[in-house]
Amino acid sequence: MNVRVEIIREPSRDLVDAFDRLLPQLSSTAKPFDHEAVHRTVSCNASTVLVARTSEAIVGTLTLVMSPLPSGLRARIEDVVVDSTARGQGVAGLLIEEAVRIAREAGARTLDLTSRPDRAAANRLYERLGFRTRQSTVYRFPLDR
Repeated sequence: MNVRVEIIREPSRDLVDAFDRLLPQLSSTAKPFDHEAVHRTVSCNASTVLVARTSEAIVGTLTLVMSPLPSGLRARIEDVVVDSTARGQGVAGLLIEEAVRIAREAGARTLDLTSRPDRAAANRLYERLGFRTRQSTVYRFPLDR
């Protein structure tokens, strides 16, 4: 499969369609991502949206979030999703390698990501790419209650 990774700077119909197709594969609770939501995400200075594209379609996406903090520039990968038809073909690896390159060039000291334990294939990929398990507890406060 011939795949190229690119940074998205402007929303487009094919990007909205791709998110509509891909986000439910990532999370059963994902809300629909309309043109305005895509615009907010791609125009946010803290976010870099990457897509993996074949000649026919967008087959994967990743969002790199970078935040300057008093302790240094922090970078994390969010919402990595590859279409079920393209899994196992190196697409996620290409997206992650590009995110690593961008974060390194920006001066981030580390790059974090989270992944559920039941995503065995994804976790093996992250470890193969050099990510290490960090002993930490992640807390979440639900704001929609």
